[in-house]
Amino acid sequence: MGGLQKKKYESGSATNYISRNKARKKLSLSLADFRRLCILKGIYPHEPKHKKKVNKGSTAQRTFYLLKDIRFLLHEPIVGKFREYKIFVRKLRKAYGKAEWGNAEKLRDNKPGYKLDHIIKERYPTFIDALRDVDDALSMCFLFSTFARTGKCHVQTIELCRRLSVEWMNYIITSRSLRKVFLSIKGIYYQAEVLGQTVTWIVPYQFAHDHPTDVDYRVMATFTELYTTLLGFINFRLYQTLNLVYPPKLDGKAESALRAESAMGAEQDYAMDSESYMEKLSALSASLSRVVAAPEEEEPEIDHFPAEGEDQEKLEERVKIQQDQDRHQKLFEGLKVFLNREVPRESLAFVLRCFGAQVSWDASLCIGSTYDVTDETITHQVVDRPSLEKQYINRYYVQPQWVYDCVNARMLVPVEDYFVGVTLPPHLSPFVEEKEGDYVPPEKLKLQALQRGERPVTEQDDEEEEEQDDEEEDDDDGEEEEEDEESEDEAKLKDLEEKRSQGKASSVKVTPGRSRPENRQKVEQEEKAEEKRLAIMMMKKRDKYLYDKIMFGKKRRVREANKMAAKRKALDEASKTDKKKKRLKK
Repeated sequence: MGGLQKKKYESGSATNYISRNKARKKLSLSLADFRRLCILKGIYPHEPKHKKKVNKGSTAQRTFYLLKDIRFLLHEPIVGKFREYKIFVRKLRKAYGKAEWGNAEKLRDNKPGYKLDHIIKERYPTFIDALRDVDDALSMCFLFSTFARTGKCHVQTIELCRRLSVEWMNYIITSRSLRKVFLSIKGIYYQAEVLGQTVTWIVPYQFAHDHPTDVDYRVMATFTELYTTLLGFINFRLYQTLNLVYPPKLDGKAESALRAESAMGAEQDYAMDSESYMEKLSALSASLSRVVAAPEEEEPEIDHFPAEGEDQEKLEERVKIQQDQDRHQKLFEGLKVFLNREVPRESLAFVLRCFGAQVSWDASLCIGSTYDVTDETITHQVVDRPSLEKQYINRYYVQPQWVYDCVNARMLVPVEDYFVGVTLPPHLSPFVEEKEGDYVPPEKLKLQALQRGERPVTEQDDEEEEEQDDEEEDDDDGEEEEEDEESEDEAKLKDLEEKRSQGKASSVKVTPGRSRPENRQKVEQEEKAEEKRLAIMMMKKRDKYLYDKIMFGKKRRVREANKMAAKRKALDEASKTDKKKKRLKK
């Protein structure tokens, strides 16, 4: 007798997947709870390679999960908590329906809850693993911290995100970890280096906005629930590395003032009370200077020794990079900055404090100001208005972009380009690194010249050169007339000489040859080019295909760079023509 015939769709890849509906029934969870559980545990749908086989011949649209992932969820303790909460809601509805207020109050007091600590430890075995994955957590927490109280998400979640984001900024300031800032349409991008890991996050602008209706806030809230737990653990560990108290404490005077105001707010309605202590705490922390740091000690000078397999040149290069980084961290040290009420206060205060500057603002605007606008020791005042009524002689008035451009340039750029009412230079992204053959804008070239200590050519210099060129053109017109007259006389003399020489036969002479020196550099280049051509001819077909793709990409980048350069040249010529016309009219 032959072996038993295997049934169709009961072996192979068809048994490795399970549909979402079957998985939900297997766990005895609603669709919303199943989605929450998958987000918290990091389990996502998978697209089968042979979808029709997995779907048992059907072409219906279904979502599939790996069966091993669903079996992994069967032993999750949170599944039991979800079931307890479902029973709690059923009992609470029943108590309200029967008007059993005492029973309902007792049920609310014993509301089942759960913690995500074990999930964080499970998904991130080491602290560095958690730190590498903190980018999304930071972006989500900063986003939720800007939400208004519209009922889309819980007030407690908004306040928690605000507190965690402020704690993170406090750490970045104390550790001087900020490296890059970029103002984009979406928001403000920050990049910091934390314990050797590059962390990038985005903070929305502080604008009033309406919540879009096509966004599922329950999914976002579930991610935020996981991210707040992760960020809380990370903040705690980071504060430990700097010997800081966690959660951060305020100084006594500021905290007493806040508590007094919160007590006054408590006498008012709930809307005012909910914005009392936590909101004032957040407003105060906008200066990000109230963290009680560990006592500062003089750091001894570190001796640098070459690492294993490192020569002296690499050691010197590493030491130079470290010295540049130390200088960058002290970029704004010694500066005393005052922020006008129209500028983005929290972002500027955060950036300036990260690089050692003192920051303050108008006391009527927000709590936390440390000095007034009349202080004579203020070195810079950040304004965003076309003009000011009263100005002090002993300080610079700059637009907000000056602060961000200084951070990205790793130096104090000239303030003349950022004065009040001046057209600002382009805000270049620090995250773009031009490769060989890419287009480099003129502003980037000027900045590179400044970084090298050279004096770049400014627009004023260009205008002066144009004026000189115009004057030279006028002088050349007169010289050209004289040259035309001289050329006519020379032509007549040449004609006379040719007529005289026609009667004489031209003598043929043999001259000895001269040795021409060989250009070694040109010969070497030709030999290298020939070797490269032969190597390309000897390539395998697959390697030749990859080589052609690489060369095609390089040529395309060069074409795009040339196109951008041509556009910029045409734009500059048009602007110069307009300036010349205006100058001639004057």
